[in-house]
Amino acid sequence: MSNKTLGLESKLYQYFQDVSVREPDILKELRGETAKHPMSMMQIAPEQGQFMALLVQLMGAKKTLEVGVFTGYSALAVALALPDDGKIIACDINEEYTAIARNYWQKAGVDHKIDLRIAPALETLEKLIAEGQTNTFDFAFIDADKSNYDHYYEQALKLVRTGGLIAIDNVLWGGKVADQDIQDNRTQKIRNLNDKIYQDPRVNISLVPIADGLTLALKK
Repeated sequence: MSNKTLGLESKLYQYFQDVSVREPDILKELRGETAKHPMSMMQIAPEQGQFMALLVQLMGAKKTLEVGVFTGYSALAVALALPDDGKIIACDINEEYTAIARNYWQKAGVDHKIDLRIAPALETLEKLIAEGQTNTFDFAFIDADKSNYDHYYEQALKLVRTGGLIAIDNVLWGGKVADQDIQDNRTQKIRNLNDKIYQDPRVNISLVPIADGLTLALKK
């Protein structure tokens, strides 16, 4: 995986950030702390956070879903873009990582917008479906274990409304998906989901080559 946009040499990537990324200080601070973490490569790129925030604003989203929180950068970026009565249901299993997230959400004054569910995401999503919350979410972001990507996609499709948007991270997987000599389980799972979404008549799609690749699937 990559936490910066693939395919841009360093000087051009720096220019790209200099003229386009308006990263709030609180996000910059969180990204700096996460950079010291041994799993820092799980952090999304700042340009991706800004892009998703813009999508949420364009949609006028109020109710969103996040599968995979890590230290909370993506949830914070989206929460800052939501109205004061907006809501994110955020799914993760790791108390240690999300403790960092909670701290920054509180510092940013958006913790009231984020409902963190510490449990396997498949269970949380199934519970939301069982509660009758299908077709009620405006936006969903999937960035968790790749082995369950297909399941997360199917559950998100049930939960987002018609005209709702699903964003799926790491779909270019550092370029590994294009190399047929690479056949490990995670790469194949992403490759298979990419093929499935390409052929899925339930959605309109665009794969945006930002950060590590972000698929956008608009529910018909």
